[in-house]
Amino acid sequence: MSHPEPNTVSDPTAEDASTGTDAQPYGPRETADPTAASPDPAGPSGEAPADDTADKPRWRRDATIFLGGQTVSLFGSMLVQYAIMWHLTLETKSGGVLALATVFGFLPQAVVSIFGGVWADRLNRKVLIIAADASIAVTTLALALLMLSGTDDLWLIYAALAIRSIGAGIQMPAVSSLLPQLVPVSRLMRVNGINGSIQSAMTLLAPAVAAGVYASSSIVAIFFVDVVTAVIGIGLLALIPVTKVLRTDVAAGEKVGYFDDLVGGLRYLRGHAFVRWVLGLYAVVFLLIVAPSYLTPLMVVRTFGEEVWKLTANELAFSFGAILGGVLLATWGGLKNRVAMIVGATFVFGVLSVGLGLSTNMWVFFTFMFLLGVAVPAFATTSMTVLQETVEPDRQGRVFGFVGIVMALAMPLGMLIFGPLADRYSVESLLIVSGALMFLVIAIAVLVPSGRRAMRAADAHSSAGA
Repeated sequence: MSHPEPNTVSDPTAEDASTGTDAQPYGPRETADPTAASPDPAGPSGEAPADDTADKPRWRRDATIFLGGQTVSLFGSMLVQYAIMWHLTLETKSGGVLALATVFGFLPQAVVSIFGGVWADRLNRKVLIIAADASIAVTTLALALLMLSGTDDLWLIYAALAIRSIGAGIQMPAVSSLLPQLVPVSRLMRVNGINGSIQSAMTLLAPAVAAGVYASSSIVAIFFVDVVTAVIGIGLLALIPVTKVLRTDVAAGEKVGYFDDLVGGLRYLRGHAFVRWVLGLYAVVFLLIVAPSYLTPLMVVRTFGEEVWKLTANELAFSFGAILGGVLLATWGGLKNRVAMIVGATFVFGVLSVGLGLSTNMWVFFTFMFLLGVAVPAFATTSMTVLQETVEPDRQGRVFGFVGIVMALAMPLGMLIFGPLADRYSVESLLIVSGALMFLVIAIAVLVPSGRRAMRAADAHSSAGA
């Protein structure tokens, strides 16, 4: 992977990420430190050079094949997730069983993600993704064969969920950090927007297909479908030439241990104020918006009625909004000032959360759910893109490992907090409180030193690029 020459930045607030002093808030800089990583190809502004597509002439083909393979693989995985939860619900009717399934499905990913991020920076990311996908497929196939033979003990399902979760923890950092190897920096936002729309569409399609297959056949049939989709995904990924990322944070010929890399990733986060700011904001907002949104079906039932079509409309409103938001982002490309877009989307989350809590009309409520879906890509996709634009390629795996931890823990941790509260207080009041807390988060985010530096730097670079 080729990179332009470093951009020299004389910002007096900048710091070297490996030393722990204050980091350049928005994009890497040139430094005399021999262990410092190469600068971001986009430069400190987060905007790619106009001709950066020339370095990757096959990027459209590679990105299409990569996203196509990941979409097929994701589809199979989502089928299995729905099928297992339905199967356990119907066969056991036990809340404890479902709780354990959730733990086995999320916790291993959270634990493994940080280690998977290190592997993504040390190994060929394509090989790592293929190995994780293959391991998940073999596990699913083994479970299918065991269930065909009449063995369907709960511990087998729990074990399969745990192994699949481990595979996801290894895979997620590699997938997130591989995309910038294939796509020019100037196209990352658009490609991430397309990817987000595809994933949102899968949330509409997968439950319907899973229900059809499960009703007409069995859960084993869904397992076999997942194995086939994994094989297709692996085959498509194998068509893309991917080289191991060149390490610029170590001297030529120097051997760095695995745990040295792990510590190096932690030191990088501690020293890079802007990356730390993005990750912190991402974690808090994810916690405040994901869990309350999962409680909206409960509000629909309590306030607007128990009809199934109302619950369906609630889910469809959000999913169609998320699809539209991704399409708009892919078409528009987002604001040049990524920081303003992240902060603005967080403010919109707060407004919409309060609006949901105050809604007394069902159709107004569904409208707010639709708008919430539209706003999600503006925050989530922009956050991921700015990390891809800012973090050096040979450190992206470790950074996205931390993102994987947030994604794996946000929903169960949030439900652990908001779920019991929903039994004591109305969902409406929780949504209003969540929205109010979002405004507080914005105030803190823009007032902390790293936030102020990020806003100033983003404003300056956006003005310079105007």
